[in-house]
Amino acid sequence: MAARIERLVTSGQFSLDGGTWDVDNNVWIVGDDHEAVVIDAAHDADAIAEAVGDRRLTAIVCTHAHNDHIDAAPALAERTGATIWLHPDDLALWKQTHPDRDPDAWLADGQVIEAGGADLTVLHTPGHAPGAVCLYDPGLATVFTGDTLFQGGPGATGRSFSHFPTIIDSIRDRLLTLPPETKVLTGHGDPTTIGAEAPHLDEWIARGH
Repeated sequence: MAARIERLVTSGQFSLDGGTWDVDNNVWIVGDDHEAVVIDAAHDADAIAEAVGDRRLTAIVCTHAHNDHIDAAPALAERTGATIWLHPDDLALWKQTHPDRDPDAWLADGQVIEAGGADLTVLHTPGHAPGAVCLYDPGLATVFTGDTLFQGGPGATGRSFSHFPTIIDSIRDRLLTLPPETKVLTGHGDPTTIGAEAPHLDEWIARGH
């Protein structure tokens, strides 16, 4: 059975550098009727577990370690037995939210996470955060970009641990090289495609945000 993608939107708060903002996050569940992975366990472990249902949750993959993407990960892992995966370059950010609980395993560029008919290739795409990753499944013609690429441009780089030239390099070299029809499923907001975003790279650089 081919993998399918489900979106759950959860609401909570993002906090960094002394500020706090209300946010809605996309939680992506990828798999089949028997097995699944969660991409970004945001805010509400109960709602995510309910959406997963009776499927075996094998992995909770964190696109980066800002609190709004990882706050429910330990509770969801405890409830389901799933492994929490994070890129090691984001451990300092992770510790701001979960000082007493480390991730279970480290993501590496080029690694493939398999579950329920999906094959998610890890692309290390720093800039929004040092350990930010995207997850590309060519069979699903989909890339999960977290907060690296949105409809209309790059993720924010105005706070600690972020860097605008780095995110531009990541998007140019790792994402815009994917087939133009590739669906871009983001950490917040609506989906887009690589083909829709690629023509605007020079505008983003000129804007410099």
